[in-house]
Amino acid sequence: MGENGGVKGDYQELVDEISALLGAPATLENRDFRLIAFGAQASADDDTDGFDEAALDPVRTRSILTRGSTSAVRSWFEGFGIASAKEPVRIPATPEAGVYRGRICLPVRHHGFVLGYVWLLDDDPGPTEEQLDAAMAVAGRIGAQLADEAQAGADLTREFHSVLTAERGWQRDMAVAALRTALGDRAPGLHTVVCVAPWPSADPDDAPSVRTVPAADALCTVPWGVTGQCLALLVRLRSREALEPALTAAAKLRARAGSPVAAGVGAARDDLAELATAWQEATAAARAALADPHLGPDAQWSSIGPYRLLTALPAEAAHDPAVAPLLSPTHRQLARTAEVFLDCAGQAGRTAAALGIHRQTLYYRLSRVEQLTGLDLDEGEDRLLLHMGLKASRL
Repeated sequence: MGENGGVKGDYQELVDEISALLGAPATLENRDFRLIAFGAQASADDDTDGFDEAALDPVRTRSILTRGSTSAVRSWFEGFGIASAKEPVRIPATPEAGVYRGRICLPVRHHGFVLGYVWLLDDDPGPTEEQLDAAMAVAGRIGAQLADEAQAGADLTREFHSVLTAERGWQRDMAVAALRTALGDRAPGLHTVVCVAPWPSADPDDAPSVRTVPAADALCTVPWGVTGQCLALLVRLRSREALEPALTAAAKLRARAGSPVAAGVGAARDDLAELATAWQEATAAARAALADPHLGPDAQWSSIGPYRLLTALPAEAAHDPAVAPLLSPTHRQLARTAEVFLDCAGQAGRTAAALGIHRQTLYYRLSRVEQLTGLDLDEGEDRLLLHMGLKASRL
């Protein structure tokens, strides 16, 4: 699907139309040299659907197989002026650059801006001027469609961001209405929200395209902490229990980040007005996954246990003075002992086994915990306070 719900097959038909007009295989790439569609034009004396070994030079092969080109290839082709061209540009064969066959580049423009490129191999005798004019007309239709998709994608990004960040009341109501309009026939049904944090780049332009994420309807960047950014993703679901599309999208984005990040997934919602709540759940799950590796790297809101409450607390409220002495680097071992003891429901045998220590060592450490905190580990409320304080410190 395209960013406005348009089917990629629309581009395939237009590329096939150009291939037929020019009698040569054509490929369509966006202005970032990401492959959108490619066509094959079989010749009369081959049975390889137009993809003979001569046609598949390294650059074209890479473009088709990896759906993109390297920055070096991009710079080389842009050196021929294709980014500002208004007419077809012929590029000669350059074997040392991996380009064994000459190219014709048809710039895909709309309202004066280049939005992509149609490429075809330039063989003798080559297309006539009339054929190229007809192909450029088709390229213009492609440009109009790319522009429509870009606008729709921008609208979705803006409206989705507004829903997540607008204040309660009429502002959020208006944002939800605008998002519902932008989604069109995709608005009904189940959705959830994914948070991937922290995103390594604070530049919104560095965010991946929603086109590259399966099942995604919208993607935007949202502030994370004081200076950071995270990604928010709106994902369609088939059922409340089947969160696989959201988890798959989360894993794909984490891999794209190239640095340690975590992802949180909110509960499914069938009303767009509840997306802000789903976003709060997703960010809470991402925070929990970052705080406790056992929950991540992809955590669902339903599975983060006490962090569902702790992430809702103001930062200053989550730090109790009784727990503070255990949080110094000097007493890190005691804090770990107390947390494992409480995770094990106060069972000494399980705790000693989990920590790999003797029971007497455990009892000594727990007595030190009581001395430092002033808490009585035989009292349930004291245990609860200590347990929540230690968990909160991870956040």
